[in-house]
Amino acid sequence: MRPQLKRIIYQILETSESTNLYSLVDDFVITFLILINVAAFIASTSPSFSREYQSILENIEIFSSLVFTIEYALRLWVCTIDRRYSHPLLGRLRYALTPLALIDLVSILPFYALLLFPTLSFINLISLLRLLRLLKMSRYSDSVRTLGAVLYAKKEELLATAFAVFILLIFASSIMYFVESEAHPEAFASIPDAMWWGVVTLTTVGYGDIYPITPLGKFLGAILAFLGIGIFAVPAGIIASGFSEEVQRKKQEKIAANLERSANSQSVKMLADIEVGFEQQQRDLALYVESCAELMQICIQTAKQKLGSHIENEEILRDLAIHLYNEAVRKFEL
Repeated sequence: MRPQLKRIIYQILETSESTNLYSLVDDFVITFLILINVAAFIASTSPSFSREYQSILENIEIFSSLVFTIEYALRLWVCTIDRRYSHPLLGRLRYALTPLALIDLVSILPFYALLLFPTLSFINLISLLRLLRLLKMSRYSDSVRTLGAVLYAKKEELLATAFAVFILLIFASSIMYFVESEAHPEAFASIPDAMWWGVVTLTTVGYGDIYPITPLGKFLGAILAFLGIGIFAVPAGIIASGFSEEVQRKKQEKIAANLERSANSQSVKMLADIEVGFEQQQRDLALYVESCAELMQICIQTAKQKLGSHIENEEILRDLAIHLYNEAVRKFEL
């Protein structure tokens, strides 16, 4: 009973099958708790809201943290169903070090840290880790999994683009520092200050807190702004193409799965038809053999009745019976 229960819980927690009602309920409940918990965390930063609804926010955090703790413990218990984590101790340790399991653990740690050390000031910063619960949705959201797959597939192109942006930012900020430092020392006091201006300009945000005042600085700023429009369109194009490729890949996998299911069903039907046909042939053959045996028995009895008193040789009677049998079959066929 225990292994069967363990396998059932594993199917509910680790799979998201549309045919499994319990799995769908688990996906819905956990996703809802994640969203309501993050919403409660955001609302708790509002002084007026947190004072009025403090008990409700605390109850939401307590209930969701307990549910997430039970879920994490159950996942550790049933993970040995997977062959990769089949060892009772090392397998569970290996599973606990997987990215999603670490996210599950880190997302519940703030609750117990605040419970054990409520007076420590730095514990409040740890509560920000509650936002990691949003990453838990990757277990249940196909969109989040698709985004992760796209970023992983296009990591080399994105890293190359980020490196190019970083190099451009260093060059532009350094040049702008030497151009503007004497005319505008408050804004461009150092290269790091100029890098903030470079980030704002490259992204075309333009806060306006730091800006060049010399003609050469304005000219360089305009060039950098135009470069920023083009260079930040590159990662958007990479991610868009990645999404297109991922969607096409999933469509092909779905088509292949449907074809495989169709082929399997046809194969099963053909095998069933062949088996039925073989059984019918066996029945027909048995009936044919039985009818032939009865006909041969009649021929033997007829030969013995007519000639048995005159012919004592069994071989002659046998040949005569075979002759009568062949004649009967030939007349039947005609």
